Amino acid sequence: MSLSRSPSPRPGGGWASPGLSSPYVDVSGRSSPANGYRGSSKGNSVTWESAKAKSEGVNGYPSFSTQNHGFFNRHMRTLSNSLPRFSGGPGKSYAEKEKLGRGRWMARPGTRMAKMQSFVRNVPRRWWMRLLGVLALILMIILFYVTPLHYYWRRAKHIGGGKKHVIILAANQGGGVMEWKGPREWAIERDSVRNKRKYANRWGYELEIVDMSTKKRYAHEWRESWEKVDTIRNCLRKYPDAEWFWWMDLNTFIMEPSYSLQSHIFNNLAANTYRDINDYNPLNISHPFPSTYLDADARSPVGDGKPESINLVVPQDCSGFNLGSFFIKRSAWTDRLLDVWWDPVGYEQKHMEWEHKEQDALEFLYINQPWIRPHTAFIPQRKINSFPPGACSENGNDTRIHYNEHDRDFVVNMAGCEWGRDCWGEMYNYRELSNYLNRTLWELFKEELIAPLWFKITGHKVRL
Repeated sequence: MSLSRSPSPRPGGGWASPGLSSPYVDVSGRSSPANGYRGSSKGNSVTWESAKAKSEGVNGYPSFSTQNHGFFNRHMRTLSNSLPRFSGGPGKSYAEKEKLGRGRWMARPGTRMAKMQSFVRNVPRRWWMRLLGVLALILMIILFYVTPLHYYWRRAKHIGGGKKHVIILAANQGGGVMEWKGPREWAIERDSVRNKRKYANRWGYELEIVDMSTKKRYAHEWRESWEKVDTIRNCLRKYPDAEWFWWMDLNTFIMEPSYSLQSHIFNNLAANTYRDINDYNPLNISHPFPSTYLDADARSPVGDGKPESINLVVPQDCSGFNLGSFFIKRSAWTDRLLDVWWDPVGYEQKHMEWEHKEQDALEFLYINQPWIRPHTAFIPQRKINSFPPGACSENGNDTRIHYNEHDRDFVVNMAGCEWGRDCWGEMYNYRELSNYLNRTLWELFKEELIAPLWFKITGHKVRL
């Protein structure tokens, strides 16, 4: 009579029938060798549990079960018992073979979607790589030119360099300077400040808006215009990382915001400036000094000729130096110039003689101080300070001075508009002209194609 292959009903293993229990099985069911002997070739020397464990170890992965020993094992017993058990020999495989199309959505043959799938599969790999490159380029353009991220990378020292430039705008957003402002003055200030702030944000520059009400503090000392010297000194301390400082009057407007200061001027400072004032000399200043006691640089009409030695960049109009828009560089020479320029002897003794205040003071220093000339350069006025036709108009239109929209001049300065001209009218006119000249592609598409087409169809003008 053959034995049953069913597992033993006893908790400790073994069989209930007499003669089937092994003498090598202890209470726990584990087999233990007797007299140093672990196994034998006889059938009654091997228990059912040991044979089963040996079979599982050979034919598959050994099962794991906790023994409830130790703190960790007692608390991890449930987790370990819930883990999957693998049992199966080399000839036994319970995994189903992969069927074609399993897990994928396949369009029915002959449909439009099936043709599209076939087209996608047949596109060469190099075309996918090119498409990926184009998408990456579009993403970079959006990140660095559309989002505010462009402000930070253009400020970076080794990428954009915007942190090196500070725009100083003479304004007073809190009220009037010497008297309360009217609606037109408020509108001029609003447009001018918005224009400078937008330009500074685009290129990563610093913008310092000066409170011009400080003029009242200087009124009793006859230096109502020397406050720009004091302001520049304060900005030198406030922005220690900046290199160039651009002073701008309130009645100025940046016409071409797409021009950066680096590309427009400072990347090639030597070519964009001239050192010899005789090239354009409305003040008829004798240059250089006719003295044998000066060094070679002071006697040279162009100084040392190196752009690194330029510390002051000033435009000239029909009457001499113009400080409505000029550049000054951080240097020891600049500290010395500001000290002399701010000297109370000048504005106390010459305030009746110098009609243009600090501008006449700088011209006086340039004429009489040889150490100033080698570090001063002049820039064509239309580079940073074009005039409207109403300014310096005694001799008619001057191509050196007046704004030309075909040449896309950088900045317009409505200098002297408060003396018989309409400041707000000029500011509004140049603001609208700048918006027109700098239209985007979408605005050009609407104005040049959509608006005329709509007018022909309906007979009405479309509001853009």
